[in-house]
Amino acid sequence: MALDSNDRSIAGFTMAGHALVHWFETSIPIFLVVWLDTFDTGVALFGQVVALGYALFGIGALPSGILSDRYETKRLILACLAGMSGAFLILSFARSVYAIALALVLWGVAASIYHPAGLALISTGVEERGTVFAWHGIAGNAGIALGPFVTATLLVVFEWELVAALLAVPGVLAVLYGLSASFDPTAAVDDDVDASPDEALSVSELFAETRTLFASAFAIVFAIVMFEGLYYRGMLTYLPEILHGLEAMASFAVPASLEGIEPADYIYVGLLVVGMAGQYAGGKLTDRVAPARGMIAIFAVLAVLAVAFVPVTGMGVVAIAALCGAFGFFLFSIQPFYQNAVAVYTPADSRGLSYGYTYLGEFGFGSASIAIGGFVLGGFSLAAFFALIAGFALVGGLLAGGLLVGSGRLATDAREIEAEADD
Repeated sequence: MALDSNDRSIAGFTMAGHALVHWFETSIPIFLVVWLDTFDTGVALFGQVVALGYALFGIGALPSGILSDRYETKRLILACLAGMSGAFLILSFARSVYAIALALVLWGVAASIYHPAGLALISTGVEERGTVFAWHGIAGNAGIALGPFVTATLLVVFEWELVAALLAVPGVLAVLYGLSASFDPTAAVDDDVDASPDEALSVSELFAETRTLFASAFAIVFAIVMFEGLYYRGMLTYLPEILHGLEAMASFAVPASLEGIEPADYIYVGLLVVGMAGQYAGGKLTDRVAPARGMIAIFAVLAVLAVAFVPVTGMGVVAIAALCGAFGFFLFSIQPFYQNAVAVYTPADSRGLSYGYTYLGEFGFGSASIAIGGFVLGGFSLAAFFALIAGFALVGGLLAGGLLVGSGRLATDAREIEAEADD
């Protein structure tokens, strides 16, 4: 079914926002390499500086979700785009580690706004939600792949300060585009449901809404997203290093004309590009497959792929590239399913809060796998690392099974709690 004009307008606006969040996010590790060479500072301190920005990106999702239920989502997304662009302009003037830290903190705070606001806007304003989730995910993957590629390419020609300023230009253009965009943010909500911005929550109201959410099927959705985040962060953080260390990569003959090209890097970028197809397929399937059923199937595939990685490493570069392509497809195809699950299992008037908790689980708690995975890789074998990753997928699949069989009872419990709160 073709998108109507309102769906298309929201799709274009949120796709631009989603691409740019990840455009900025994935450029930072490329800058880190340059900063370590430029400043007389150890990797430990700079790692903490970068981690601070990323931590705020995840932790800020919850307060951003609260704001998304109280203020117009379009304005919040525009503030996000302006804030991220401004942070990178500040970064372009940084001359010390502390100035870089300030810029990254500002970026993390601004970036944390996007996912709760953008997904809340899609969930309440778009009729063809699955299709728009698919295109939205593809845009995010485009930003993930282009961010490091464009940054690395520009750094070949320009100083890092100018590159930071140049990366802010698309964000400024997106703000100008967003100011002219026109759409109905509640077009997909029934007339008898109030999904318009409300007054700010009191602390007691916030606890009441949170209690209602976590007494419903959303509690299982949150746990599912957390384990998906553990799989996602662990895989994408350590896979480049793992690929570089494989014997098959070291022995792969690169033509003299391509000297300096690392096959591992291009396999990793290829994984991210294939993820676009996964996002699209997953988004289209959310219109046909129940969220829980889709997540059960994809988690099962992800577990098998993780277990298969070590045996495949002995089969050569082509086999490794094929496995990584499968990783990319299924790793990103699950995202539209859990995004849609939030929309299915939460009320429209608390959608922003729901997505705030969702991305606290994805980017906040999910980041724990960076520490856990590093410990396992440092003290145990590669097989142990992938067994850990497979375990995250297995737990996610079991939770999705629980969502499939238990969502009706949890929804009843939530209604009873909400009724008690109203009394």
